[in-house]
Amino acid sequence: MTDLKQLDLDLRAGRLSRRDFLKAAALFGLSAAAPSVLFGKPAYAASEPKKGGHLKIGTGHGSTTDSLDPATYENNCMQSVGKTIHNYLTQVAANGQLGSELAETWEASEGAKKWVFKLRQGVEFHNGQKMTANDVIASFKHHGGADSKSGAKVIVDAFSDLQADGDHTLLITLKEGNADLPYQLSDYHLAVMPANAEGKIDAKAGIGCGYYKLKNFEPGVKTSVEKFANHWNAGTVHLDSAEFITIADVTARVNALTTGEIDAADRMDVKTLHLLARNKNVRVIETSGNAHYSMPMRCDTDPYKSADVRLALKYAVDRNAMLETVLRGHGYVGNDHPIGRANRYLAKDLPQRAYDPEKAKFHLKKAGAEGLKVQLSTSDAAFAGAVDAAVLYKEHAAKAGIEVEIIREPSDGYWSNVWMKKPFCFCYWGGRPTEDWAFSTAYAADAEWNDTVWKNEKFNQLLLAARAELDEAKRATMYAEMQMLLSEDGGTIIPIFNNYIGAVTDKVGTPEVIANDWDLDGQRAVLRWWKTA
Repeated sequence: MTDLKQLDLDLRAGRLSRRDFLKAAALFGLSAAAPSVLFGKPAYAASEPKKGGHLKIGTGHGSTTDSLDPATYENNCMQSVGKTIHNYLTQVAANGQLGSELAETWEASEGAKKWVFKLRQGVEFHNGQKMTANDVIASFKHHGGADSKSGAKVIVDAFSDLQADGDHTLLITLKEGNADLPYQLSDYHLAVMPANAEGKIDAKAGIGCGYYKLKNFEPGVKTSVEKFANHWNAGTVHLDSAEFITIADVTARVNALTTGEIDAADRMDVKTLHLLARNKNVRVIETSGNAHYSMPMRCDTDPYKSADVRLALKYAVDRNAMLETVLRGHGYVGNDHPIGRANRYLAKDLPQRAYDPEKAKFHLKKAGAEGLKVQLSTSDAAFAGAVDAAVLYKEHAAKAGIEVEIIREPSDGYWSNVWMKKPFCFCYWGGRPTEDWAFSTAYAADAEWNDTVWKNEKFNQLLLAARAELDEAKRATMYAEMQMLLSEDGGTIIPIFNNYIGAVTDKVGTPEVIANDWDLDGQRAVLRWWKTA
């Protein structure tokens, strides 16, 4: 069973697709059973849940510029805080399926342009106010409009009308049909908050209707929460309280975990992962999904206005070397678009771009940009190993005749001062569960987080058409073409998809199934984990 065991481990770690797993398993005469059926419970399965206790999470994210306004959430720390103190209309479960939260049911009509959401009754905000459809409307409107900087602006601006039909029915009319709307409404920005008499929310108050209420907020330092006794589903969470502690340095984060200063940590260092795994008091948790590292180039800035320059820079990266050097194999190579193995419409037939210095030189010559020199901003705030990745890329690009000057940026304020501002930098994305969500968030021409300022007319036409298309085969064809357009013309290099690697002490219990859409169990660790001692 050794070879089968390795297949299972490779599948869990993201080094093997489920399709390849099944092909390999067939060689051993096995059926298409799930790995958990073949090999029992996952290695991270723990004891039965216990009530009570305090959980300390050390996170590699967080900045002094963080705000409690959900529209501003831009790192894993604040996104996790948001999912802890807020509820959303819908949620994506650990198994990737869409589930209800504040909306109990939903129904579409007129080609997915009109939606009716039946809201849960008896929901109480942390200030004692009862939730109605008007609170949802006020919360959504906070993210829309010309002046909005919210990452959810592209979702909300697609609404042509929002109405309440009584206290617990929400009517949403869209400008264009969108079959994925219920998925999008689980976006971590779209927290439901209480509205005042004027129909406005106080976005920075930190008042939600989530399982935990805010106790203390020190941006870039620590955020503390405590259980909300009047939550409509309070019995399903286990902890009395928790805190998110920003520990940007991964070595300090690991030390805090191994010495018991914290109970859990995200973004473990793959270079020392084998040492951490030997610690009997620590469990490593690894999942694979759509998370990826990117290198956005601003297409409104020279030399990145040229599609040939962008292609040259894409051919100038050795993806396999970066996967092995930066991630030690804990992930898989990317193809310059954000659709990953966990997405439904991954274009598996799209040729994989390989490292090719000669093709890079060809496109540089075509662009009249021979002897190209670029500056690449980086910081381990982008992701653990981002500085090493920049050094590696510099070496790769040199063989293509490209001179890369590495600019090491301060970690604090990286997402405010570098990302979306510097013309060429490193970034990370948690990925999105649907293709439309991924494309709409960062690649649509008018997306607030279009960090490459890329505008492709054909891509945007397909985005609208695929969003409303209910024929599966036609939708798959459209999404495949969009992936091709991004890979060939888009403004970002996506060299590798990274696994989520965190760790907990033996005093923490976790469910058998860990979500793979974000760090820290889909950013819901406080809602799903428990203390064993």
